[in-house]
Amino acid sequence: MHTIEKMIQNKAYELGYEKCGIIPISLMEGYAEKFKERIEKVPKSKMFYENQKRLLNPLAMYPWAKSVVVLAASYGKYKIPEVVKGHIAKSYLFDTRIDKNTREYQNNRALEKYMQELGLKVETNQKFGVVGMRWAALQAGIGIIRRNNFLYTESGSWVHLEAWITDREMELKETNEVPQCPKACNRCIASCPTKSLSAPYTMSPTECVSFLTTFGGRNLPQEPLSRTFGNCIYGCDICQDVCPMNKGKWKEEEEFPGLAELSSALTPENILNMEEEFYREKVQPKFFYLSAEELWKWKVDVLCYMRNSYNETYRPLIINACNNENYKIREMACSICRELYLQ
Repeated sequence: MHTIEKMIQNKAYELGYEKCGIIPISLMEGYAEKFKERIEKVPKSKMFYENQKRLLNPLAMYPWAKSVVVLAASYGKYKIPEVVKGHIAKSYLFDTRIDKNTREYQNNRALEKYMQELGLKVETNQKFGVVGMRWAALQAGIGIIRRNNFLYTESGSWVHLEAWITDREMELKETNEVPQCPKACNRCIASCPTKSLSAPYTMSPTECVSFLTTFGGRNLPQEPLSRTFGNCIYGCDICQDVCPMNKGKWKEEEEFPGLAELSSALTPENILNMEEEFYREKVQPKFFYLSAEELWKWKVDVLCYMRNSYNETYRPLIINACNNENYKIREMACSICRELYLQ
């Protein structure tokens, strides 16, 4: 007869999860020290990490917590539409956390229901987690953390992590055969366009392209780093794409629900011309790091891309944006016109 730990793990495998490990809540204690180390390495990151302090002591919010169930779901199987390839980071394109149309979201709900049927009290936060996810996954044997700070399983870094805390003392660690980083490899660090990733396991989050093109970067006309974003419009995969341990891991075998239909609206030109209603109904629910009132941020990011990858077809679009009703869009467009002598 299987233990309750094994029953949970088997159910996870049945649902299609790649990995499932269970650890005592006490193994999360080391996360606070790592959290402190990260800030000490890059002191200017302190404000960025303020909101994550809630993860340092799960028992403060959930005094009944006894263990953590940690899972990895691979998303490196989906077809990437050509029009968004290299422009929008893959983790955002294939985000399943709140997308009810995806099999992964449904599996998440099914596993929670299963654990409750086993008599467990469980709690999760589907968007942002209830524990330090990568630390929990490392402790549970799900995979290893590489020099670019991403957790890797046998599927590479293309995995979403999920976790629940439970009210039962349990432990069942996973096994993995993930090799360590190649000796002296520094491709991820060398490729980081903003030098946010400055040393192994060390980064300045507020200088990361993913931060600056999503919920950060509120003043891109005055942001010198914006000239280094290259083709990135929303998020960045560069340090993962260049990693030799990700080579051959992405398969592009399946269609992601709704993405093929939406992708044509996510070209630079169509984003710049996008209507507020379409954004609120079709785009924002998927890319929820920006609010329903922040289509302007997408358009500023696109203008930044057009400046960095300028060709003449962009001229009328940039000039037209100089008359946009939103001040931030006008400011970016006018700045580009002055810089490139477009008017």
